[in-house]
Amino acid sequence: MSVSGKTAVVTGSNSGIGLGVARELAKAGANVVLNSFTDRDEDHAIAAEIAKEFGVEARYIKADMSKGDECRALIEQAGTCDILVNNAGIQFVSPIDEFPQDKWDAIIAINMNSAYHTTAAALPKMRAAGWGRVINIASAHGLTASPYKSAYVAAKHGVVGMTKVVALETAEEPITANAICPGYVLTPLVEAQIPDTMKEYNMSRDEVIKNVMLARQPSKEFATVEQLGGTVAFLASDAAAQITGTTISVDGGWTAL
Repeated sequence: MSVSGKTAVVTGSNSGIGLGVARELAKAGANVVLNSFTDRDEDHAIAAEIAKEFGVEARYIKADMSKGDECRALIEQAGTCDILVNNAGIQFVSPIDEFPQDKWDAIIAINMNSAYHTTAAALPKMRAAGWGRVINIASAHGLTASPYKSAYVAAKHGVVGMTKVVALETAEEPITANAICPGYVLTPLVEAQIPDTMKEYNMSRDEVIKNVMLARQPSKEFATVEQLGGTVAFLASDAAAQITGTTISVDGGWTAL
């Protein structure tokens, strides 16, 4: 599944799923551009570590994915964008009649609108290069719903729909567009939530994971960032050249229910 020599831009990639995706693409030979809204020494150090470990080019570019002009500027600053991975996202939970408008706006902007802006900026570069991959990290919530997550569910459904449109618009070109729909993934953020949840429910770690966090995930196991990254690397490979306009669920059976 080599993507050697290609350049991948991964939004929201200084930690969690995005970082896992960037690492797996680098492992497969791609040069990578990491991104988040901060501009810390440690952000640039992550890129340097990836470059050293995998022998590829890697750099970090600050861009706030809630702002359309910065989304587009990220792609322009990257210079080349053969593989675009729209991963940036945030979450907020509330009944819809109490959902704060600023939280709604932020989730729609970062989780959905950013993918529109980066894709619109990247497609001309892919067409000029004669090859491209648009890979959107959606969610099981792009295919189903849960209470109190109206903005997140709306945004992820929107990303899935937009993915299909991009696939149709590029169907006769050597460009594909697909969405990956993870269930619960064991990221540092999720790991940090486990101790407090154990106290809240008076449960052991295993009980919290199986009966609370993974209540809707039939496998009762988290997906890993490496598995998500591997799925991205596959979709970027030549083996996936005829896979476009679809979703791939990495959710332990969640959407099979």
